[in-house]
Amino acid sequence: MKELSLNILDITENSVKAGATLTEINVSETENDLILTITDNGHGMTSEILDSVTNPFTTTRTTRKVGMGLPLLKLAAEQTGGEVVITSKHESEFPESHGTVVKAVFHKNHIDFTPLGDVISTITTLIQGHPDTDFLFIHSKCGNQVALDTRELRETLEGIPLNTYEVIKWIEEYLHEQYSEILK
Repeated sequence: MKELSLNILDITENSVKAGATLTEINVSETENDLILTITDNGHGMTSEILDSVTNPFTTTRTTRKVGMGLPLLKLAAEQTGGEVVITSKHESEFPESHGTVVKAVFHKNHIDFTPLGDVISTITTLIQGHPDTDFLFIHSKCGNQVALDTRELRETLEGIPLNTYEVIKWIEEYLHEQYSEILK
């Protein structure tokens, strides 16, 4: 993928398909590294699936025989000298604390580092496409952060759907404003 925001979109879509009601997307940047962590409270994966999830020929989909999201993320991280670590607790074994965590570490100074890309469009697309799912997005860099929590928006909007045009436009402008003022 040409930008990490597309990996975020793909992995977060998998979280929603796994029944997650909350998906946390955390991008943490230092001078040298970018750490992407996506945490969900979905059904989780069994140990058998977890052991093979980065194999492109492993997928739970019935519409095609390959799943490229996690293998491509792993490749992108490893090409920079980084890594991907995936942990998961399946609901059959952990009925109260199930879910998945995908953590990818990228070394930004490496020539093969994939840029973050248009993360604002990714976040607004996720919210628009899944208005009943909650997302917590945090991007921290050099002591500053951009943040959006749909749970807080729901409280403020008092029943107005998150995927209405006006709300999506506001979210987009709010994120742009934070990025321009906080992460210059």
